[in-house]
Amino acid sequence: MRLFTIRAYRHLFSAQVIALFGTGLTTVALGLLAYDLAGPRAGTVLGTALTVKMVMYVAIAPLAAAYVDRLPRRTLLVLLDMVRAAVVLALPFVTEVWHIYVLVGLLQAASAAFTPTFQAVIPDIVTDESDYTRALSASQVAYTMESLLSPVLTAVALAFISFNWLFLGTSAGFLLSALLVLATRIPDARPSVRTGVWDKAAAGIRTFLRTPRLRGVMALNLVVAAAGSIVVVNTVNHVRDELGGSQSDVAWMLAASGSGTLLAALVLPRVLDRLAARTVMLAGAAVLVGGTTAAAALLATGLAAWAGTAIVWAVIGAGMALIVTPTGKVLRDSVEPDAIPETFAAQFSLSHLAWLVTYPIAGRLGTNAGFALTWSVLAVLAGAGAVGALLLWPRRDGRRAVTVPATLDRATSRTDRSTLSKAA
Repeated sequence: MRLFTIRAYRHLFSAQVIALFGTGLTTVALGLLAYDLAGPRAGTVLGTALTVKMVMYVAIAPLAAAYVDRLPRRTLLVLLDMVRAAVVLALPFVTEVWHIYVLVGLLQAASAAFTPTFQAVIPDIVTDESDYTRALSASQVAYTMESLLSPVLTAVALAFISFNWLFLGTSAGFLLSALLVLATRIPDARPSVRTGVWDKAAAGIRTFLRTPRLRGVMALNLVVAAAGSIVVVNTVNHVRDELGGSQSDVAWMLAASGSGTLLAALVLPRVLDRLAARTVMLAGAAVLVGGTTAAAALLATGLAAWAGTAIVWAVIGAGMALIVTPTGKVLRDSVEPDAIPETFAAQFSLSHLAWLVTYPIAGRLGTNAGFALTWSVLAVLAGAGAVGALLLWPRRDGRRAVTVPATLDRATSRTDRSTLSKAA
């Protein structure tokens, strides 16, 4: 595969995979830690912890984008990886619920600065349009393999060790990621034409608000968050309390969702070569609306047993991949190269703003009112997001981007690209 002949990309992709598997171990371990401290109210604790995470993501990401052109990106990424490694090492020593909230806040503040910076590096390294599309798919496959294999590895590990040891694996993953980034040549960000910090921080948000296709992406963020919250927040209590499963069963159920994501991610590169991103992403929204509706229906009819839950979880995983994977390409095709960092940061912030709405619903409403009502509410939110995307993203704006020949400057204006598209 030509993409992996690019040394810098190969190193960064490896760093991403290693850090993702570390994060996957933390995700499962954090849910089990919440259950260990709070028992039946673990959903509330986990929902609150994830809400803290979303607050950090929404607040920190735009500010990080505002400063990223002032700092060496490689040094920044390494330092953030080291901070995350140190914070995760403290999690096994947690004895109070509020300790979780503080450490999660520190951990996710570092991640909020790391992820959009990392995402914005890839277009500067992978300059060919088709290679970049495959880089996005490879990234989604990495996320998928993590969501599929981390729970499986966790299930095996929990047969021999306490879940607290999983945090050690996470810390090691972040340190290895830092070493790989350190060994990679990463170009610094292009200087922004904007000088004010707040102007930079808000620039990406303004781009989203004035661009029809990006307004559609904002609505699709709500669909992903509504469906994903069911899996992320409610799996622990649903498996342990409703289905009577064990810690390992929680990991296997999360793996079911990952299997759906993996299947979708593997076929997406060829699909995106033939279909517009709008078509694929709206199809993903339809899948997620169906998945959340099916989840609520299974509970209402009493059919939410092991097989039914696993199937619905896999459907939700597939729907999320259909929306998330093409998003980076849509962002790249919508802005000039020097605006990529702020646009990725805006998407990172706005997508997690949607999770900030849905996580408390899944956590607190799920604990206090039961999963049947909670999942029905989330299904309605997913449906609203899907309808919003259909209305906000005009069909004429969803045509496939024209690949600009390599001989043209990458900084070709969007107006020129529009002219090329009309000529085609």
